Amino acid sequence: MSKIASKIFKYRSYTPIPFLLLMLLYENANVWSLIAGFITAAAGETLRLWGVSWAGSETRTTGTVGGTFLIVSGPFAYVRNPLYLGNLLMYLGFGIMSYSLFPYLQIIALLFFYFQYHFIVKEEEKYLAETFGSAYQDYSKKVPRFIPRFTRYKAEGVEQPPFNLKAGLRSEKRTMQAFAFVSITIFLLWFIGRL
Repeated sequence: MSKIASKIFKYRSYTPIPFLLLMLLYENANVWSLIAGFITAAAGETLRLWGVSWAGSETRTTGTVGGTFLIVSGPFAYVRNPLYLGNLLMYLGFGIMSYSLFPYLQIIALLFFYFQYHFIVKEEEKYLAETFGSAYQDYSKKVPRFIPRFTRYKAEGVEQPPFNLKAGLRSEKRTMQAFAFVSITIFLLWFIGRL
């Protein structure tokens, strides 16, 4: 793993904090931004939960990239990186909710996270290609990195873990707590500002 990718991968959970602080500091929400932003962020969290319920807690590692299975089921049948896509939707949703420095902060945040995920995904793809060979090559040719395809990818003979919503909820607990905290905080800032 390259030095820059290793650092980005290790600290990826903390990189949203400056953007979240700016969103809260310059909050300028309105009813429509709250609704549209919440729907966008909730779609991102739903996508993440769906993905984690297939991929399991291996998605929480901060050491090095890796995985036991080449997951091609659930959201992975439509997009290779549903968790990162889910994150992008959540960050965008929170930015829309807060309406702070709109649209500049949201554009800068999306570009930053796309850049961050570009380095992480390159390392993950290298690992997957080395570990799963031709099965991954076929998958990567047919399933896009970040823009979902319309039809489900089907792979015969690729062993899959079982879908486990209970384990997914357990693994997503921190993310869902952060989701609730940020959503409620933005709503309260908007509500207090109207008093």
